[in-house]
Amino acid sequence: MLYENPAGMKPTVADSATVHKDAKIIGNVYIGDNVYIGPNAVIRADEPCLEGSIEGIVVESGVFIQDGVIIHALNGTLVRIGKRATLAHETVVIGPCDVGENCFIGFKSLVFKAILGKGVVVQHQALVEWVSIREAKEVPAMATILTPKDASELKPVSGDSTILSDQVRCANSINGGSQQ
Repeated sequence: MLYENPAGMKPTVADSATVHKDAKIIGNVYIGDNVYIGPNAVIRADEPCLEGSIEGIVVESGVFIQDGVIIHALNGTLVRIGKRATLAHETVVIGPCDVGENCFIGFKSLVFKAILGKGVVVQHQALVEWVSIREAKEVPAMATILTPKDASELKPVSGDSTILSDQVRCANSINGGSQQ
């Protein structure tokens, strides 16, 4: 379901996007081409900053958002989900946040006020907060990445994670369709 925010801003959804009927998209949100949004996902750009503006949420083309994902533009901040990124079940992304192209964020992970470079893999149940992670790095399952030092010590994405990302992208391309 699509809802306007208190400022009267409404989501914009590309015709080729598929939005499950039980997903909620609120406010200044742009959903690009061939995006899939699963059941019970919540994408909220409804909370203004102190000055009253709402930068919003941009979900670029080919993104795969699974069941129960929450994306929230906290205090009117900008959240960008880059092309062909995958947010697995019950992932939470809170802005300001920039998720690069081809990123994978695993089940029940939290990304808060962070920047993920292109191809970053965040394994399941990890916490990434207040950091910038260079491209093609991997956050281990259940890791806590809170400082620049933590981020600098991350290893490159492993071959297994690359295979996983390719499989998810393949599944994403199968899920193309029209908005529901």
